[in-house]
Amino acid sequence: MEEGTIKKLMTSLKCDTCGQHFKPTDVEILGHREELWFFRVSCSICTTACLITASVKEKALADAVNDLTAFELKGFSSANNVDTDDVIDMRNFLRGFDGDFNALFKP
Repeated sequence: MEEGTIKKLMTSLKCDTCGQHFKPTDVEILGHREELWFFRVSCSICTTACLITASVKEKALADAVNDLTAFELKGFSSANNVDTDDVIDMRNFLRGFDGDFNALFKP
């Protein structure tokens, strides 16, 4: 697991002294061995410092759930990714779109 992800997980914890959530900058990763991680956490609000040991297990990602057929999945897998220009084009289109889908899709 990446250190940035681990630090973000640590922000769900609160300081025992003042009750404020830790910030990623409050967390120093001292090291890890497999799933066992060691941290030094210093509260940026009240300056309380502590050492934390945590077992962090990486959960396998579940397969994507969808209602596409195998043929549709194959077609989409070879399609181009949406890029910045596509988003800008859609934004410009929506600025002038009046919401009339019937007129938009008329043959």
